[in-house]
Amino acid sequence: MSAEQVSSLCEQLVKAVTVIMDPASTQRYRLEALKFCEEFKEKCPICVPCGLKLAEKTQTAIVRHFGLQILEHVVKYRWNNMPRLEKVYLKNNVMGLISSGTQSILEEESHIKDVLSRIVVEMIKREWPQHWPDMLKELDTLSKQGETQTELVMFILLRLAEDVVTFQTLPTQRRRDIQQTLTQNMEKIFSFLLITLQQNVNKYRRMVGAPQEQEALTTPQKTDLAQQPKAQANCRVGIAALNTLAGYIDWVALSHITADNCKLLEMLCLLLNEPELQIGAAECLLIAVSRKGKLEDRKPLMVLFGDVAMHYILSAAQTADGEGLVEKHYVFLKRLCQVLCALGSQLCALLGSDSEVETPTNFGKYLDSFLAFTTHPSQFLRSSTQITWGALFRHEVLSRDPLLLAMIPKYLRASMTNLVKVGFPSKTDSPSCEYSRFDFDSDEDFNAFFNSFRAQQGEVMRMACRLDSRTGFQMAGEWLKYQLTAPVDTGPMNSKTGEGLCSIFSPSFVQWDAMTFFSESVISQMFRTLDKEEIPVNDGIDLLQLVLNFETKDPLILSCVLTNVSALFPFVTYRPEYLPQVLSKLFASVTFEVVEESKAPRTRAVKNVRRHACSSIIKMCRDYPQLVLPNFEMLYNHVKQLLSNELLLTQMEKCALMEALVLISNQFKDYERQKAFLEELMAPVAGLWLSAEMQRVLSDPEAFISYVGADNKIADPVMEDPSGLNRSRISFCVYTILGVVKRARWPAAMEEAKAGGFLVGYLPSGSPIFRNPCTEQVLKLFDNLLALIRTHNNLYMPEMVAKLGETFAKALDMLEVEKNAILGLPQPLLELYDSPVYKTVLERMQGFFCTLYDNCFHILGNAGPSMQQDFYTVEGLASQLISSAFINLNNIPDYRLRPMLRVFVKPMVLSCPPEYYETLVCPMLGPLFTYLHMRLSQKWEVINQRSILCEDDAADDNPESQEMLEEQLVRLLTREVMDLITVCCVAKRGAEHNSSVAVDGDDDEAMATDVTPPASAELTELGKCLMKQEDVCTALMITAYASLSWKDTLSCQRTTTQLCWPLLKQVLPGNLLPDAVSWFFTSVLKGLQIHGQHDGCMAALVHLAFQIYEALRPRYAELKVVMEQIPDIQRDSLEQFDSKLLNPTLQKVADKRRKDHFKRLITGCIGKPLGEQFRKEVHIRNLPSLFKKVKPSLETDVLETNEDGEDLTVLFEP
Repeated sequence: MSAEQVSSLCEQLVKAVTVIMDPASTQRYRLEALKFCEEFKEKCPICVPCGLKLAEKTQTAIVRHFGLQILEHVVKYRWNNMPRLEKVYLKNNVMGLISSGTQSILEEESHIKDVLSRIVVEMIKREWPQHWPDMLKELDTLSKQGETQTELVMFILLRLAEDVVTFQTLPTQRRRDIQQTLTQNMEKIFSFLLITLQQNVNKYRRMVGAPQEQEALTTPQKTDLAQQPKAQANCRVGIAALNTLAGYIDWVALSHITADNCKLLEMLCLLLNEPELQIGAAECLLIAVSRKGKLEDRKPLMVLFGDVAMHYILSAAQTADGEGLVEKHYVFLKRLCQVLCALGSQLCALLGSDSEVETPTNFGKYLDSFLAFTTHPSQFLRSSTQITWGALFRHEVLSRDPLLLAMIPKYLRASMTNLVKVGFPSKTDSPSCEYSRFDFDSDEDFNAFFNSFRAQQGEVMRMACRLDSRTGFQMAGEWLKYQLTAPVDTGPMNSKTGEGLCSIFSPSFVQWDAMTFFSESVISQMFRTLDKEEIPVNDGIDLLQLVLNFETKDPLILSCVLTNVSALFPFVTYRPEYLPQVLSKLFASVTFEVVEESKAPRTRAVKNVRRHACSSIIKMCRDYPQLVLPNFEMLYNHVKQLLSNELLLTQMEKCALMEALVLISNQFKDYERQKAFLEELMAPVAGLWLSAEMQRVLSDPEAFISYVGADNKIADPVMEDPSGLNRSRISFCVYTILGVVKRARWPAAMEEAKAGGFLVGYLPSGSPIFRNPCTEQVLKLFDNLLALIRTHNNLYMPEMVAKLGETFAKALDMLEVEKNAILGLPQPLLELYDSPVYKTVLERMQGFFCTLYDNCFHILGNAGPSMQQDFYTVEGLASQLISSAFINLNNIPDYRLRPMLRVFVKPMVLSCPPEYYETLVCPMLGPLFTYLHMRLSQKWEVINQRSILCEDDAADDNPESQEMLEEQLVRLLTREVMDLITVCCVAKRGAEHNSSVAVDGDDDEAMATDVTPPASAELTELGKCLMKQEDVCTALMITAYASLSWKDTLSCQRTTTQLCWPLLKQVLPGNLLPDAVSWFFTSVLKGLQIHGQHDGCMAALVHLAFQIYEALRPRYAELKVVMEQIPDIQRDSLEQFDSKLLNPTLQKVADKRRKDHFKRLITGCIGKPLGEQFRKEVHIRNLPSLFKKVKPSLETDVLETNEDGEDLTVLFEP
């Protein structure tokens, strides 16, 4: 190798690098240059001298960076084959570069510093400590040369800790060697870091302080300017030292952090007031205070509650906050807030344990400063404090502390402000807005954050009220009275509902909304906490009267008023005479209109009020039926009056009121009386539903389309809707049947059921058989319901879809809302309450079909639990359901099939008594499972081929989103189907704890323990019954195992852990065909190929493959043939595994070792993430062991040779 050779090569490389980095280069030219550079790195024998030459200070930064990259490449990929002298030469030169080959600390580019430190760390990973014992000394010597070298040493120490401890990017033995040597030297390393930090900070402070000190002396200003770069350099080193400390504080023994009377913590607190270093210091402090570990070791951290530390922390917070909103200061405030939260957590952990820690004297000061963060304008900071407040209020010792109890009113007062939804980043109506612009990208983002923040506050407020209910109730009362008398301020934005009404951003509404949430949280907790005689009944009733007498025409405010009525309703249990007033308030709201007799459609806000009133009535009847029962007649007359006018209420509202009546009728506890009442209630529905016209419409798809008006072409699609009334009649009937089936029940108490005539006998097992008073009425309507379901399914036949009118061509499509929910798109904020109630007639039609379909299946799903044996013994039920619900499935889209499985098939199967399995469930599920497997296989095949899905979609405005939507639907349907099969076949015992996912792919311990399905995952009686039938058994097995290679990780993991093995275990005793066994095993390996990159899936699949191989290999040699086809399998290792498995006389090796061996065998078919698939392997050789080896067991065999295939003798070479 001659100097000329090196020079000419370097010239070419400089040209190539310039071409690569020049934006004006052509693509072809750039690729050629890139190829030249890569080939040079891979093949050139003189990389080291070239790299060193390119890295010289005289070159440009880009060229130097490339030179250093060459050296890094050499160390990473060629080190194992380099002669010892060349390694020493390279190492010495690199250390020389650190010593004198870089620009000064302020001038050098950060990417140069980074790559230089990387090279040293790569060498350390390969040679330290065994072959490079003086490494730490060398770094120490370098650091004495000056700031430039010290900063690089910091980078090296940080990167080393990250690679070895945080990311663990090297083989186990090397990792252990390095980590243990670091630990042994930690005292030196830590004191080195601390001294470096201290010296540089002191120098920096002296120089920054210099101008002030020198003012008295008339020294020329020059010295200050000369000092500036020096000060900056010291500051840089200080920052680097803090960053490096942050990389170590996380994992070193706590004793190092608390050594020398917590000197480190004291320094960090001091630095909180140093603007340039405060963020780094806060970061270190946060990591230190968040440490877990033995309580005994954590005790010294309480020093941070001392006077000095508290003073520094609080003064830093005040200074940072006092300078207005500057991003740097705001980031620092967030860190400080986290430090205080972590301090609170440490206090909660240590206090009350056996570690003899007492409540700190500065606890009051701590609470005050913590409250300051809770009242800060930033919504993010406010929310950060909530979890810690909760922990303090829950703590067994602190919750009795007078200081904390005195804090409760202040905390609640702060919550009253914090519950007000202000601070949208796009607005300027609150100081919070400015901060939100830093924290949130959009109003939708902020809205989602605020909703979860509010829910969290609700939790914490309830905890506070457990400790002091009275105060909370008193504050809620005052706030409620204030809101009832305050004038309405609608703000600048007018609501679409009408002039002078609030929108969701109006000042009045946000106050009402916050007050309502506050009173709801506080009052509900008071009733749970206080004894009956302690409840302030008079105050509660006074508030209720004020609310009942309050009149408003504003729908948003009225909605809040109704919530307050519900919150105060428990007081009525003490004074039942107020019930009629409450009822009339609610009934008035059921028919609420902003403008009476208006022809315009109602806005969301108005609909919400009406719906709210209905659900309040239902809730009242559900939770306090005994209280309402005496007023039943009044309630019934109210409802009859409302129902008499067909146009007054929507179908949903009518049915909600009927549901409320049914709930109260359950309190009759008299079968005949309740049956008579339900007959009277349902008479109008029965009349309509069983009429000759309705029968014709329900059983003929064409007549149905025409009756609901879906065959028309409509000129004005907003205002004109001639068939609206027909649709509402069908909806009314279906809603009512559903309401009655869902709500009518026999008494829960056995004696009452017996006395009321609900008990009709006992099963052979001794379980009672009850009858439901609604059975007769519902079964009378049952045939037409099935006819409607059959008709609805047939609407999807191509010839029927062709009959839809021009306006309604997409009537059977998904609603936009549903699409957005599936694609995870957020709902625009304002639309939740305002404008788009002017639905087009097409949207109304889509909504009608969608709700109708769902509700029909809800009825079938509820029929089993509701009517029990009366339903399951309906003559020919199985064939009736097959010919209605399961007809024309081929044409039914995925988004309709999903709810059918979820709301009908699943509940029906789960509530079905075992005696009807043979006659009802098996005949139904058998063909269904066979069909579902066929359907899903085809869908996944299409997705896998991923050509354009359907040719006719090409015309769609946005075929990509259509494709995404369809793919996501197939995923959701797959999950639904697999869930249904699992629920039918596998007993839930123990299924809860096997969903834990192995945390770390490399960590085989996690794999062996976490994802092993519990031994108790047995088949249910229904599962056994289904598995007896050959065709059903085949469909179940094939679906379960085929689904492992469908691209849905969640479904794969659930199926692997819960379903596959129990199903296979059931058929093991029989004679399985060898081909079938090979197919099951291959399916699992295919699953590994696709999902192996996900740790949880990989662990579960490896376990399943291991179970199958161990159980079936002795009977089926074919499994070995499958194994032999795995890429890169070690044949001799496989032979060894097999011989041990097949030789019963050998002592069984521990399960974990066998599974590890098996996992190594099948490594070739475990899929890798895309980022790793084409990565060049880095091989780091193990060095002679530092620590005494435990005597190896007999298992250490051929497998234990190290990566390069060297055998064990290498270990014993000196």
